[in-house]
Amino acid sequence: MIFLFLGGLGIFLFGMKYMGDGLQKTAGDSLREILNTFTSTPLRSVLAGLIVTAIIQSSSGTTVLTVGLVSVGFMSLRQAIGVIMGANVGTTVTAFIIGFNLSAYALPIMGVGSIMLFFFKREKINNIGQIIFGFGCLFYGLNLMGSGMAPLQELPQFADLMVDVSHQPILGVGIGTLLTMVLQSSSATIGILQQLYTQGSLAIGAALPILFGDNIGTTITAVIAALGTSVAAKRTAASHVVFNLVGAIIFTILLSPFTSVVVAVSNTFGLNPAMQIAVAHGMFNVANLMIQFWFIDKIELLVRKIIPGKDREGIDFKPSNLNESIIQNSPTVALNQAKIELLQMGEYVVGAYEATSAFYEKQDKVDRENADQYETAINDMDNRLTEYLVQLSSAELSIAESYEQTMMLELTKDLERIGDHCRNIVGYIDEAIRTEKKQKAKDKKEGKTSDRTTLIVSDEDLLELFKKVAKNIKDSLIAFENDDKEIAAHILEREEEIDEMVKHLRKKYISIMNSGKGRAADGILFIDTASNLERMSDRTIHMAKYVLGERYGTETITVEQSVNPIIQEALD
Repeated sequence: MIFLFLGGLGIFLFGMKYMGDGLQKTAGDSLREILNTFTSTPLRSVLAGLIVTAIIQSSSGTTVLTVGLVSVGFMSLRQAIGVIMGANVGTTVTAFIIGFNLSAYALPIMGVGSIMLFFFKREKINNIGQIIFGFGCLFYGLNLMGSGMAPLQELPQFADLMVDVSHQPILGVGIGTLLTMVLQSSSATIGILQQLYTQGSLAIGAALPILFGDNIGTTITAVIAALGTSVAAKRTAASHVVFNLVGAIIFTILLSPFTSVVVAVSNTFGLNPAMQIAVAHGMFNVANLMIQFWFIDKIELLVRKIIPGKDREGIDFKPSNLNESIIQNSPTVALNQAKIELLQMGEYVVGAYEATSAFYEKQDKVDRENADQYETAINDMDNRLTEYLVQLSSAELSIAESYEQTMMLELTKDLERIGDHCRNIVGYIDEAIRTEKKQKAKDKKEGKTSDRTTLIVSDEDLLELFKKVAKNIKDSLIAFENDDKEIAAHILEREEEIDEMVKHLRKKYISIMNSGKGRAADGILFIDTASNLERMSDRTIHMAKYVLGERYGTETITVEQSVNPIIQEALD
């Protein structure tokens, strides 16, 4: 019994994950885009959660993704609650799939999937093969679990337990909760429930409370995902617990009438036992959604009281206003939209830079999280804007517009690279802190003392360099937006000062190390941080030159033309 059950459970869980991964690969980045874009209203949030969960076959996966989006500020708590509600409905798809008993065809389904996986090289066919193979594993695992659990109905102890559950629904809720917490999958628990009910090992009155408990147990994944994250992410996980817990309480109280409705629907449509559980699961989640949907704002207030604390200030992340439908008909308008989007990206870059600078000064975890948050937003906008500008290149543009489109492609990459350099500096600060902690521990062990009171050195020259580069970044955006040649010229002048400051910092570091006062962590900060700041400033020069009308590397090169003469000319 144990071997068959555990083996079947393992194959079932593997099939669920493998099929979900295949579905996710096939869907690509659209899952995140759905959650990012289609959550502007509570109803849209619910639909987004439902669709994504139906695609990846995992409400836990959707919830974890939602916790991540809330954590980086891409989604509000209220939007996340709607997504979670929809995810609970979307997960019922798995139970309905199991309801169609295809166990007899599990092995040939796996065979078809394996052929597509091993005998075809195209990625798309491999992904579909992965879905089919996982689908077959799901039913084969169910069949093994069913065979393993069949003798349970003959055990008097199990029969007595099911009688107790029928009379004490709370016991059933507890069993369902614990089982799902252990398995980390409500779909697996419901699959087991369907097998037991099909075999006649438990009555519908005992099955439903366990089903209610499954919905509570599945929240543990979101809780684990939220550990160590922001206050907003913790509240998102808490709202998942509240929603499912309240639903379980309501329907445990209404168990008798709900059971009657399930039985009536099953008799009317002549449903098999497994499908009866699937229908009951669907009815429970849909009814729970319809009841609590109107109280999203109240759930938000409740979780804010349950988890007190100040929200980390997040990005006001705005959905893209880039309209692809106007590219061919109104390319000039499309170009202007791209410029607005580029300036928005510039605001995120400024935010990332300021958070990075603050992290150097204070080493506050909040500043580090803000820098990561902005970096995620920058990368997201870079991908979207680059794709839009590439599409725009196929439209009928004037020579001046074509030049502007090309330059915006360059500038988008410049801004993205500044964001990367911010991420690098944050990493250097982390590394310097770790290095200094190790050094202090080593010094303590060897009985040595140090005059250093802080984990990293706060150098006035490096702080001044941070300010100079910040000025160049902000001025470059102002010059680009207003076509201000005077500000652009100042950027070029300031760049020379920055280059001299970087040379000074390198000499200063060598002097400190030669004097014997330096620490290992200082090299990471002085050399690597200064180099990245210098490269950030170099990126602002591109924008300044664009405003000043200077071309750089955007001349048309034909297919026949060799690039070497152009490179040689630039070197000369």
